[in-house]
Amino acid sequence: MKIKNILTLMACVVYIGLSAGCKKYLEVKSDSKLLVPSKLNEIQGILDDVGQMNNQRTPAYGETSAGDFFIPEIGSLNQLVRDVYVWKKVDYRFPNDWSAGYLPVFNANLSLELLNKVPRELKNSTEWDNVRGSALFFRSYYFYLLTTQFGLGYDPSSSKTDLGIVLRLGSDFNVSSVRATVSESLQQAISDAVAASELLPDEPLVLTRPSKSAAYAQLSRIYLYMRDYEKALFYADKCLKIKSALIDFNADADILGLSLNVPFRKFNKEIIFYSEMSNGFSLQAPSTARIDTLLYASYGANDLRKIAYFRVNGIYRQFKGSYSSSASLLFTGLATDEIYLNRAECRAWTGDLDGAMADLNLLLKKRWKNTVSYIPINANDKPDALKKIRTERRKELLMRNLRWADLKRYNKEGEGIKLERLINGVSYFLEPNDKFYAIPLPSDIIELTGIPQN
Repeated sequence: MKIKNILTLMACVVYIGLSAGCKKYLEVKSDSKLLVPSKLNEIQGILDDVGQMNNQRTPAYGETSAGDFFIPEIGSLNQLVRDVYVWKKVDYRFPNDWSAGYLPVFNANLSLELLNKVPRELKNSTEWDNVRGSALFFRSYYFYLLTTQFGLGYDPSSSKTDLGIVLRLGSDFNVSSVRATVSESLQQAISDAVAASELLPDEPLVLTRPSKSAAYAQLSRIYLYMRDYEKALFYADKCLKIKSALIDFNADADILGLSLNVPFRKFNKEIIFYSEMSNGFSLQAPSTARIDTLLYASYGANDLRKIAYFRVNGIYRQFKGSYSSSASLLFTGLATDEIYLNRAECRAWTGDLDGAMADLNLLLKKRWKNTVSYIPINANDKPDALKKIRTERRKELLMRNLRWADLKRYNKEGEGIKLERLINGVSYFLEPNDKFYAIPLPSDIIELTGIPQN
């Protein structure tokens, strides 16, 4: 397709353009045979390219660093990988999470600019709104994920000065890269998601497309990270009013077989928006990573997640419960189980303990072996409720690139979670609120742009 040709050309220069904004890379004669997308269906086609917008695009370095897995033979691997494993700064370059995440941002910006040349009319209003809403959602989605990886945890007292990401709001490569603050980065993600929610349909034609429910889920995720529990609750509730289905792990059309290496259908009923994790340094890959033994032991004998999520590999367990329906790819999208847990935690924070436990038990009963009576979880007070909800959050949302953001949030609240990893008998630690929670940027980005390194 001609559109595909021009997108391929743009993809070849987008990384350099986003990195440096240097004119010398733009002094390439254009091919007159290439078609510049100008119709709504052509612009929609840019956003529908799952290879550039959804698949293996979301950051991985945070999951690599979050501590839910270990590598038994890490000592035999090269020095760079070992340094990544124990939270040391490394010299890493293209391709990486930065380039993977900013390509969808570029495509979203390009789509918005092309759309500005197409008049919105009564006959095309639905399609026009979907294109604009989708582009804004994708930009919000990746801005947020990049901020939670490359910026420190949100703190009202410091996030207006803490360095966040580069907010690219246009496709012009000549615009210099400047790091915004964490606060500015998150506020842009919120603004884009709110605008998207006003334009998108309740549910999408396909789950790789954004929707109103996805925009609400995105806003709940952002506000939860910012510890604004009332707003996170508000948007979680709005999302679940549109889409609330849960998979019953006992028997469900979306289960291929709990004991299989690929237990779930790819686009199952819980998925609100579909995306996958990039390869990154591949330490988090299911074939490489072994699940923390204490984490695995925390699943009850009648908890069906113990069968659905894990399989034996040697003397340890590896993760197999991804909603990607793949033994190697990790699902990182938005799903109803996450939003129920968001709402449960927010209800606990706002004093509605009965509502919080109702959400938690609704989810867990779907995960419990139905031949054994499920005993509902109760909470004595808010701290008890939060502890139980957060315990189940970690167990339910394993390997979705959510734990890193949660650790930042919990430690900002004073939980003091200290991570430890072991290489050849030597322990390495990541202290609560360590500066490494703002993961180092790629070295070539720093060299090309001059923006400050973490």
